[in-house]
Amino acid sequence: MNFLITGAAGFIGYHLARRLLDAGHVVHGADNLTPYYDVRLKQARLERLAAYPAFRFHLADVADRAALRTVFAAGAPEMVIHLAAQAGVRHAITDPDSYVQANLIGTHQVVELSRAAGVRHLLMASTSSVYGASQAMPFTEMDSADTPLTIYAATKRAGELLAHSAAHLWRVPTTMFRFFTVYGPWVRPDMALFRFTRAILAGEPIDVHNHGAMARDFTYVDDLAEAIVRLAGCVPEQGARVGARDSLSAVAPFRVVNIGGGQPVALGDFIAAVEAAVGRAAIRNDLPMQPGEVVKTWADPTLLEQLTGYCPATPISVGVPAFVAWYRRYYGV
Repeated sequence: MNFLITGAAGFIGYHLARRLLDAGHVVHGADNLTPYYDVRLKQARLERLAAYPAFRFHLADVADRAALRTVFAAGAPEMVIHLAAQAGVRHAITDPDSYVQANLIGTHQVVELSRAAGVRHLLMASTSSVYGASQAMPFTEMDSADTPLTIYAATKRAGELLAHSAAHLWRVPTTMFRFFTVYGPWVRPDMALFRFTRAILAGEPIDVHNHGAMARDFTYVDDLAEAIVRLAGCVPEQGARVGARDSLSAVAPFRVVNIGGGQPVALGDFIAAVEAAVGRAAIRNDLPMQPGEVVKTWADPTLLEQLTGYCPATPISVGVPAFVAWYRRYYGV
């Protein structure tokens, strides 16, 4: 099958592309290689993907309709997996325009061209951040997501609504997945695991916000890729619900699915796992809560399991050492 992955040079895009290529699919990857973080890391991912004969890379910005149209024409995708986005909760405070450009305009272009191409299934990345100020735990797809706390979360929620309207008007089968703190080898340098590992190895302090009184539902990247591949085969059909907790829209072939294991980990335990993998204690710099942060995330994976028979299950005792081993190899530490 022909897949188009936007954001293919990114952390998740790279792992997903490899998973699909290993399964024998053709993958066209689009990315604009934005310098939000070290572009050399993105180029290194692409070099590894280029070893697959069935991979084609297109340098293109998803917000550029003409460039993206060329990508669609070249790839003739049957399925589109839209991962390209301006990520990072804190960066949105200082550069909100980049989030509107990538996450709203870019998403609109992907939806429009997917409609024109008549793709079999459009799958799009959202985030657990859309749950915002919700106090209901665990988060379920049927919960309200109308209280985002950051520009990043607001743009991702707006992307969900854009996609729903297209699914209703033009019957584009669409699945939105909400990611829960994805980590693993090749993770972005602004993510906590990367920052903690780099600082501990260098003997530098790590910033621990809210004095460590936080928890996250961590999802290992290989588990995430597996869940997305399985969801690709679960094309939404209006009226075909899989149970009372199915988020399938009543007016469109549109569904939202959490991708998380449903096992929140305390920040202190996560730091301890990094310390154990690195072999050195962290120097902690305890700080107050940051604007836009939430104390806890917790996914209800029931719908994902009902649809795919699968649930992310890799524990941090396995995933964190895998990242640290990669970090040591890649950076020669």
